[in-house]
Amino acid sequence: GRALMARPKMILLDEPSMGLSPLLVKEVFSIIEKINKDQGITMLLVEQNANFALHAADYGYIMESGKIVLDGSKHELLNNEDVKEFYLGGGDEERKSFKNLKSYKRRKRWL
Repeated sequence: GRALMARPKMILLDEPSMGLSPLLVKEVFSIIEKINKDQGITMLLVEQNANFALHAADYGYIMESGKIVLDGSKHELLNNEDVKEFYLGGGDEERKSFKNLKSYKRRKRWL
């Protein structure tokens, strides 16, 4: 509420889903999307829940160890096999065990 009173051009949201139930997270992201669309306010969203973040975003950046390792439109990121595997819990390949996944992540070079 208060952030909107100043009619900002951009609002920074840091982990808006942290500690919330899945039902509340859906509601929060619905409100974020509505404010963005209805009022034209840019939302800079920092979020670990990649599924909700990518569905709410028009464009996204993926960071690892404080560095941007991948960026693209919502559709590019949602369709990227590495993003699916590491952040969305899927992909075309067979599921790897946690041990193998950790090893693979260390070897993987994004860019």
